[in-house]
Amino acid sequence: MTIWQSIIMGLVEGFTEFLPISSTAHLIITGEILKIPASEFLKTYNISIQLGAILAVVVLYWRKIFSSKDLFLKIIAAFIPTSIIGLIFYQIVKNYLMESLWLIAITLFLGGLVLILFEKRYEKKKLEPETEKIISYKQAILIGIFQAIAMIPGVSRSAATIIGGLWLGLKRKTIVEFSFLLAIPTMAAATFLDLIKSKEALMNLSSGDISAWVVGFVLSFITAIIGVKFLLRFIQKNNFIPFGYYRIALGVLIAIILLFI
Repeated sequence: MTIWQSIIMGLVEGFTEFLPISSTAHLIITGEILKIPASEFLKTYNISIQLGAILAVVVLYWRKIFSSKDLFLKIIAAFIPTSIIGLIFYQIVKNYLMESLWLIAITLFLGGLVLILFEKRYEKKKLEPETEKIISYKQAILIGIFQAIAMIPGVSRSAATIIGGLWLGLKRKTIVEFSFLLAIPTMAAATFLDLIKSKEALMNLSSGDISAWVVGFVLSFITAIIGVKFLLRFIQKNNFIPFGYYRIALGVLIAIILLFI
């Protein structure tokens, strides 16, 4: 991977990580467009570069995380089912699903459709009187289970947690910010597990690979901050339906390319 390729990948990862459009899908698609050779390093790069996005959330939300013991414990409660399911299916996802563009096309399309349908349902519920809801421990655990579905490339961790939150009747801002915070242990654990499993391949990294990773990490951190702030501003006046249409359009485009090109 060249430095220029890493720059583009870092920009893509950071901005898409917290949007409900699947950063993993966008990284895989971008890698195909840039003609980056498939390798263990590329798979690990796509997972570990998320550390930049994690750091962005820590920088933006560290006061909120450490000022509330209740919130901290609810994040842990949501993380537990995700980690259990992740450990069970990690090898299957990395070895068999990470390179399937057809799977990504399908999950992008279906995820977009589900996001639109849930938003329509949510809009109808808003006609009823409602009060500000705080996430309970039961809801946190259920959101963690929803998040585990995002192990499948193209599903999107953000989309899965947002759909789960809407289904549970939570406000958009509430579930979006909880999704940000839940990303910290989830992506940190995913990266740590991948580094352990790929330690032999990592021992043979060239200085160029390491430089590419550092560049991607830094740019991921910067653009993740931009992505988080963009999404928070966006949901103040909009719903998630535009992201649903974007997912459907991208899924259809990938399918067309696979069929005819």
